Amino acid sequence: MTGGTSIELTQSEAAAPSAAPEWWRSAVIYQVYPRSFADADGDRVGDLRGIAARLPVLSELGVDAVWLSPFYTSPQRDAGYDVADYRNVDPLFGTLDDFDVLLAEAHRLGLRLIIDLVPNHTSSDHPWFRAALAAGEGSEARDTYIFRDGKGDNGDQPPNNWNSVFGGSAWTRVNRPDGSPGQWYLHLFDTSQPDLNWRNAWVRQQFLDILRFWLDRGVDGFRIDVAHGLIKAPGLPDYSPPREESTMEQAASTNERRLNQRRRAAPPYWDQDAVHEIYRQWHALLSRYDGERALCGEAWVASLKRLARYVRPNEMQQTFNFSYLQTPWSAPALRAVIHESLEEFSAVGAPSTWVLSNHDVVRHATRLALNWNNPHGDGIGPDTPNKPDPVLGLRRARAATTLMLALPGSSYLYQGEELGLPEDMELPNSAREDPTWFRTDGARYGRDGCRVPIPWQADAPAYGFNTTGASWLPQPVDWARFARDRQQGDPHSTLSLYRRLLAERASRALGNGSLEWLDGFGDDVIAMRNGSVTVIANMSGKALELPAGQILIASDAVAGTQLPPDTAVWLS
Repeated sequence: MTGGTSIELTQSEAAAPSAAPEWWRSAVIYQVYPRSFADADGDRVGDLRGIAARLPVLSELGVDAVWLSPFYTSPQRDAGYDVADYRNVDPLFGTLDDFDVLLAEAHRLGLRLIIDLVPNHTSSDHPWFRAALAAGEGSEARDTYIFRDGKGDNGDQPPNNWNSVFGGSAWTRVNRPDGSPGQWYLHLFDTSQPDLNWRNAWVRQQFLDILRFWLDRGVDGFRIDVAHGLIKAPGLPDYSPPREESTMEQAASTNERRLNQRRRAAPPYWDQDAVHEIYRQWHALLSRYDGERALCGEAWVASLKRLARYVRPNEMQQTFNFSYLQTPWSAPALRAVIHESLEEFSAVGAPSTWVLSNHDVVRHATRLALNWNNPHGDGIGPDTPNKPDPVLGLRRARAATTLMLALPGSSYLYQGEELGLPEDMELPNSAREDPTWFRTDGARYGRDGCRVPIPWQADAPAYGFNTTGASWLPQPVDWARFARDRQQGDPHSTLSLYRRLLAERASRALGNGSLEWLDGFGDDVIAMRNGSVTVIANMSGKALELPAGQILIASDAVAGTQLPPDTAVWLS
């Protein structure tokens, strides 16, 4: 076996001396999207009782914690990310008692439970926003959101040129009590999701109280939605985003792209320095609770150095590494982002948190076979030309997961990826519910394709999602082959691969390990060592001669000592 150069920055070094590393430094956390996981009452939509009944399956899979996407009271215009009451459960999902049962069952099984928190915006149905509208211009209640006078002689132009993430203007005008046009309010997402004013002390206090409510119930932490967006730049200046790079451009010019990202100023509504004061306050609150409670930020920040600021010792414990998720299937690009991630996160004493799929992106069993640009939120649908090859996509997805779960740090899995689920690319347009689809008049498919209810039993109604056969998004007719019961016991299934990877990862403490790069395999191969495991991922397009060693796990069949393209192995 060839020699290697060890990087100095390791996951275990980030832990406090002479103390066992905190659970979140190495945990594998499984995301449950409640609408699409398990439906106990048969009403088409998943619920808390359905999740609680299926938790033993997640324990058997080998994960350490569960992240629960929003289940709060909501009009469901954006699948629960439009919250109308942060201290209650939407009847669609159950009751607070159902939540308490779910939490107790998770803890009984040795699973920690993280819940989603959505602090950037509320629903327009939230009592706070209704009070702001009723109170009128210049009132204290209106200052809890971001209202501004419009431009132009009659104020009939938006206050600035910002666009919504979902498409269209980020501003909507409201009427005064007398019916005349009044101020505009900011919504970086849907019109039904007005942005809160986080420079308002009352807003900050409300969320401290919300955190206490759930911490007192026993949750183990929070995933913070749009964590980089709470503070907007003073004056709300105009902003024109740069051109999107294609996937091929990203792969061909990784280093140059990263330099450009560092030089590029953040949009005035993302990643403002003042946001960190909020998380320092939240960190102080969580530290007063026992059990190592944790915060994980959803921060879409281009620069890893900027991203690492969210996990400094007195802020969050984790933040999603979207630079890693967005990296194309290219060994030089992946090697660069892995090295930079470990360097930047370890420099602030934090673990890197690896992720390949979630409820907002094209599933990686499809995305990794793309050879064209698919910006975040575009999705893939029936009219998309040149759809990716599903066989190639699954092969690369299995290899990518084999690589990811060998990396030091914490990893997140998205429900159904352990089954090899692809993006639903043929979802009927008439069934779509994502606001992106409607706000762009069908120009962007949005995120419904990764949110379809997952299959449990090949021959059951709705593939075992419920007993009635109804589901809020229609399931593909060919998903029986992905069903959990059909993969159970098949040593070659994706489910079996995940189980083996998670078991070996845990037994060899790879999450608390350190990474050493191995030389001599060529530019299109990733070769590294973590503790007692050597990992090789072949992205070269041709078979690779493996070094001496016993194959512990292979993402796909390996004949003799020849590692096929788009395949990864763990060797001892």
